[in-house]
Amino acid sequence: MSLMRLAYASEATFEAKPVEQGVEPHVARILMTSRRNNAKTELVGGLYYGDDHFFQYLEGEEAEVRKTYQRILSDDRHRNVRTLIEEPLTGRTFSSWSMKYVPASADVRSFLSSHGLDRFNPMDFSRRQCEEMIELIRQSSQDQKLVNHDDPAVSRSKPAAFSPVVRTGLVIAAVGLIGALAYAGTML
Repeated sequence: MSLMRLAYASEATFEAKPVEQGVEPHVARILMTSRRNNAKTELVGGLYYGDDHFFQYLEGEEAEVRKTYQRILSDDRHRNVRTLIEEPLTGRTFSSWSMKYVPASADVRSFLSSHGLDRFNPMDFSRRQCEEMIELIRQSSQDQKLVNHDDPAVSRSKPAAFSPVVRTGLVIAAVGLIGALAYAGTML
């Protein structure tokens, strides 16, 4: 069994629709299908969609990566598919993701800005930019936040969610409140 990794870019053939439940509906369907299929074949990786372009990274058993890529090549939601990286891999780097989705975030905007890019167009990425994008996906702190920040209605200056520290504080406060209410209920 040999492992491989593959990154590609493509243009979306669909016109982006308003965000439903935090992600563009076509992309949501791609993610659901990818997560289901990839879990069965032990493929891992990440997906980024922005400015009508996809950047996807896959790693796993070579035969499964190639089979998945062939499906993508014939998927009518993609056009102008371009292989960016295709090579053997000695070990997995996305061990716990069947398909990680990274929304447009401060990390992506910073990446684009650092390279003097106004828009996300991975078709023109250099090898170094591809590797940086893969690392950005790998390290993204927005793991399951299916938020499309390309939607102008979403503020780019506010974080998409509470930090882990704030969430923990809110949980502790909620538990304390429930305990106080339970105690008060016994006094009636």
